Amino acid sequence: MKITWNTDIYCLIGHPISKTLSPIIHNSFYKLINANNIYLTFDVEKRDLETIINSFKILNIKGFNVTLPHKISIIKYLDDISEEAKIIGAINTVKNKNGKLIGHNTDGIGFLKSLELEGIDIKDRNILILGSGGAANAISVSVSMAGAKKIFISNRTLAKAEKLTKRIKKQFPEIAIEYGDLELKNVPKNEIDMVINCTSVGMYPKIHEAPIEFQGFSKNLIVYDLIYKPRKTKLIKMAQRRGYRTVGGLSMLINQALCSQNIWIENKNYNFANNFEKIRRILDTYVE
Repeated sequence: MKITWNTDIYCLIGHPISKTLSPIIHNSFYKLINANNIYLTFDVEKRDLETIINSFKILNIKGFNVTLPHKISIIKYLDDISEEAKIIGAINTVKNKNGKLIGHNTDGIGFLKSLELEGIDIKDRNILILGSGGAANAISVSVSMAGAKKIFISNRTLAKAEKLTKRIKKQFPEIAIEYGDLELKNVPKNEIDMVINCTSVGMYPKIHEAPIEFQGFSKNLIVYDLIYKPRKTKLIKMAQRRGYRTVGGLSMLINQALCSQNIWIENKNYNFANNFEKIRRILDTYVE
């Protein structure tokens, strides 16, 4: 691309960020829509966060994504946050709106968009969520808002699963929700419609591990693994051998990025699904 004096700058901040695919996704999108924008990455440590945020205002950075470890700590440096970000309690997208930095969260929206593109409806479904960290938080909120019938949160550390369960139950009292460990002794496996892996088990260097086994689940199970590298985790391979429908994390990664773009450039005219497919094909050369 040709960078000029009026090229708009967007970026990602986090630590570390060396393995991120975000620049490929966002810059590919700008090329697809012929926008004079560029997306960069900045490795920002906790001690420098406030300074960086203030400099973004001065430099008129139009928008930026936020990844670990800043998704929660950045909130106190923003001028306002959106309703979905308040519910989730974390930020992954910030828009510079006339000098005011507004925080959003597109993780949950991106997840639901990926289900929509896959033709998967989770209304009145029983959902098993593995993990209780930031991703599990966003996913739990999203499936609750989408009308899930019952949610089971299972985590290696029981206290963390309990904490997330209490939070979701407080926000969505109409949703039936239980918690337990990864042995799944409290989970009626044959009644589960979807398993969503929000843990890091299956990601490098744990690529030969899976968080659970699939004995006892129904034959119509859907398995969604948020990990996108490797594309086919051990969990996904195990599920496919049993004939289950599977969705990998690359779908959510692309969709949450496109949802960020929707917030930044407010362009409702581009074809969301079409751009998703084009970017997915581009990423095929980067993710095995």
